[in-house]
Amino acid sequence: MSDLMARFTQAQADANQLASRPDDQTMLKLYALYKQATVGDATGDRPGVFDFVRRAKFDAWSAVEGTSKNDAMKQYIALVASLGR
Repeated sequence: MSDLMARFTQAQADANQLASRPDDQTMLKLYALYKQATVGDATGDRPGVFDFVRRAKFDAWSAVEGTSKNDAMKQYIALVASLGR
């Protein structure tokens, strides 16, 4: 396992151990960076206007479109680190 992948895996564990839940915008950013790092660019149709949660997640993920998987991992690690424990 590469050093970056190990740090990303640790950041995932750290994110699940945060003392308090981040605000919704931060949660969406974490989601988007995680999906970009693990899947790549968002695919499929944008969820309907009444599917608020899935639509917000899709929009957040689409906002990081084009970011490489490695860069998404680095940004995810930095964001989790900024949140502390």
